[in-house]
Amino acid sequence: MKSCIIYSGFLSLALGLLLLTGTSGCYYDKEELLYPASFTCDTTSIVKYSTTVLPIMVASCYSCHAGQFQSGGIKLDTYADLRVHALNGKLYGTITHNGSYPAMPFGAPKLSDCKIASIKSWIDAGAPNN
Repeated sequence: MKSCIIYSGFLSLALGLLLLTGTSGCYYDKEELLYPASFTCDTTSIVKYSTTVLPIMVASCYSCHAGQFQSGGIKLDTYADLRVHALNGKLYGTITHNGSYPAMPFGAPKLSDCKIASIKSWIDAGAPNN
């Protein structure tokens, strides 16, 4: 009986710590805030799909819009699929949280201003496969 009380006490403590750590802490979602002195956002150079846009998509979009996971029927894990959404305005509308589009990434903070500007630069260049 004594071991049951100790075990349930341990479970209560573990659950309490889990809830406490899950709801508090510091979190920065913008690179500019994390590294203010060294941060530069260069969108005047050629922004490439392979080295700039694709890593953003992998980190921010693929968990819901790639492979078998196609939330809302939107698939973004191939260049051709992404280009369609880039050129019709939906990609930019969603990442800027334009009221006409659902805010993306869903349930996560808005992308940094630099990431949005980089994607916009790539779209403005015609969304090339470079």
